[in-house]
Order: sequence, then C-alpha cells, then structure tokens
Amino acid sequence: MIELNGVSTRYGSVPMLRDVSLRVGAGELVCLLGPNGAGKTTLFKTVAGLIRPTAGAVQIMDAAPNLRTERIARLGVGFVPENRRLFAGLTVAQNLRLGYEAVCGSGSGFAGGLQEIGRLFPRVQERLDQVAGTLSGGEQAMVALARALIGRPKLLIMDEPSLGLAPKLISEYFRIVKRLHADGATVLLIEQNAEMALRIAQRGYVLSRGAVVAADAAAALRQSSVVRHLYFS
Repeated sequence: MIELNGVSTRYGSVPMLRDVSLRVGAGELVCLLGPNGAGKTTLFKTVAGLIRPTAGAVQIMDAAPNLRTERIARLGVGFVPENRRLFAGLTVAQNLRLGYEAVCGSGSGFAGGLQEIGRLFPRVQERLDQVAGTLSGGEQAMVALARALIGRPKLLIMDEPSLGLAPKLISEYFRIVKRLHADGATVLLIEQNAEMALRIAQRGYVLSRGAVVAADAAAALRQSSVVRHLYFS
C-alpha cells in the first residue's frame, strides 16, 4: 500500500529526511514514532504529496511514484493531518463533504457516507450543522477522523492524532483506530505517543533526526533500548 525507498527531503538547504525507507502492507496497522523534531510531520507531508522528495520515491498502491496530493487522495487515501486542519468557518457537514469529494469526487454516495459516519461517531452526527471552529478539541479530532473516513478510503494516514487531547480522549481515539483496523483498514499512524501507538500497532518504525533508527514488531519496540533512550532518557 505504501513504500518509501531511500527518501530524502530538504527545506531550502536544510536536510529534513535522510534516506528513509519503510513499508506498510495491505491490512497492516504500522506506527511511525519519534520525538519532537524527528521529522514525522515532514514524512507525513512527503507521503501526502505536499513535499517532493529530493531523492528516492514514495509509492502508493502501485501507482506512479511521487504523486501530488489530489491524485493520491483519488487512489483511496484518507488523511488526518496534525492539528486537525478543519475549515473553522464551515459546518461539520461541509467539512465532511470536502473529505468525501477529495476521495470520491462529486457523487451520490455522500448521504450514505454520512449514515455510516453517524453509526461510528454519534457525537459528530449530532454536530453536523455546527460550525467546526466552535467545537471542543476532542470533537474536532473526531470530525477530522470522520472527514478522512467518509470517502471509504483503502488507506488511512494519520499525523499526531492524539496531540492536544486529554488522556481519556486519547484512549477513546486509539480504541476507534484499533476497531477500524480490525474491520479491515490499512493504517499508517504517525505518533509521538509511543506507549499508546505500540499498544495497537502490529509493527513500527522509529524516526530520529530525519532517519529511521529502528524498525521491528510492536512488542519488540516496546522493549527497545532505542525507544527507551529517545523517550525516557
């Protein structure tokens, strides 16, 4: 579903990602961990087509490499960006429609998608006519996830979804992600919260200073000296 081969990026003259290779197979839940400044959001933007690699290739679903964002979305990819990135002046329903159209284009399936979202996120359904900028942080997080899911994507890519959430909401959010995976979703979960991510992921990668420094099964990474050093030293 996703394969990065030797990907490097720069912001101007500053190297950000350095020879990054990783893979997410169909049906997997894979996490990418790293402390602040490790390059996680740069990697998300690179996979999403917002940043072009200076070297290497990003391959998604056997399509041509290094596509732009709109073409990646049309392959059936849902994105949950850092800090939600909702359109604050639009209603929840309008935000959801934009998510649907990004993946599916115009079509008659939006109403059916809303029904599915209502079953998964009853609180979102209750807020459809509310302006997104007036929602609580937890509600905005659920709307951002619902927006990514409403087009029934084959692949879900999430950047720091737990950022800014209270501990109780973080647990609820990760339970939803785990259930989505159990129902067949392929997920790349980019997270700083190593403890929570490794509880639900099958395997993971650890990013530090723009490079992958560890890759293993989730259970092994929980005991890894690399993870302990980066997070607890």
